[in-house]
Amino acid sequence: MLALYGHRFSSYTWKALIPLYANGTGFEFRDVDPGAPDGPANSEFVQAAHPAGKFPVLVDGDTTVIEASAIIEYLAVHHPGQAPLIPIDPAEAAWLRMVDRVFDNYVMGSGQLVVNAFIADRDHPDAKQVEAGKTGLLRAYRWIEERFDDLPLRPHVSLVTCAAAPSLFYGDWIERIPEDCPKLADYRAELLALPAVARCVDDARAYRHYFPPGAPDRD
Repeated sequence: MLALYGHRFSSYTWKALIPLYANGTGFEFRDVDPGAPDGPANSEFVQAAHPAGKFPVLVDGDTTVIEASAIIEYLAVHHPGQAPLIPIDPAEAAWLRMVDRVFDNYVMGSGQLVVNAFIADRDHPDAKQVEAGKTGLLRAYRWIEERFDDLPLRPHVSLVTCAAAPSLFYGDWIERIPEDCPKLADYRAELLALPAVARCVDDARAYRHYFPPGAPDRD
């Protein structure tokens, strides 16, 4: 049985959960939340398994896989299902991986700048960091919107789905997708309606108070 170590409110844990849910892959979720029965022990395992002590971490027998994108690649090879996680064609796969990096580095990464500023000082976050994060989000949103019809955003559930869903979910909490990006706004709604993504959203509701900038009353 596969085991996935992570936290239900974590965007990158969602990224690893979505393909597991979409393909109905059997696995055990090992919660690192301090309040979970085995949370401290699971967290200790993650600290030892990952060079920076980060989750998610996938364990498959004697094999341990770290980093969400690598976990999806591993699942595509060793636990395939109906969801087309990675295209068979190498050129198509390379294009998909490029877009995965855009969502992780420039949507999720920009949003993380804001989150980190609030973690450092919730009452007085660094204004420059907040502005940099929000500016980065808007730039990434508009980059995707301008190329929307040419990007491999579908079919679902792919590596891109897994990256886009959590990054756009949380990114929009930090800086709303603007009116001049209607395709991207509709895409976010489409992603949140996918059963695998909706399950992640619902399972994380109890932890919304963890969101450092404060979670909006929506979604």
